[in-house]
Amino acid sequence: MAKLYFRYSAMNAGKSTALLQVAHNYEEQGQKVQLFTAAIDNRYGRGRITSRLGAQRDAEVFDATTDFATFNSARPEGPVACVLVDEAQFLTPSQVQALHKLAQVRGTPVICYGLRTDFRGKPFAGSTQLLALADDIEEIKNICTCGKKATMNIRVDANGHRVTSGEQISIGGNDQYRQACGRCFYSIGRTE
Repeated sequence: MAKLYFRYSAMNAGKSTALLQVAHNYEEQGQKVQLFTAAIDNRYGRGRITSRLGAQRDAEVFDATTDFATFNSARPEGPVACVLVDEAQFLTPSQVQALHKLAQVRGTPVICYGLRTDFRGKPFAGSTQLLALADDIEEIKNICTCGKKATMNIRVDANGHRVTSGEQISIGGNDQYRQACGRCFYSIGRTE
């Protein structure tokens, strides 16, 4: 039976690397995969899934208007064996519902990779729905600078100072975000 999987972590844990490895594994067995990434994330170019280790490949982009309910895994070049979604926190709740249905009703496994919470510790809508519907949930481990397990994200400004307010979404990498354990999240430059 196909499942909807959610693989989440704090920043810099290797989510994109893991996704690219899964794609490689399927393709090594002669199976087709369909990759998606958020249109809003153009750090490495639109429609590029890029690992900080250097591996990268093209993907279809999704935004709030993408209709996964009409996704057809039967393709002229062969059926899609698995759908892989990077930056899944940017999915809408209805898109997560459609991906769950794709797995449950149409039998196509869907593996989503993303953040659980933003820099304020608030959940992303897509992640909340994934936590509610995913048949299999796995945390990808990462460490804080203090050595404890990182579960949170911290946004920093150009001078490296912690930012505690602002828009939920601001696309960036190591220049804007750090991973942190809960203790450091609540103690590093926190003003709230």
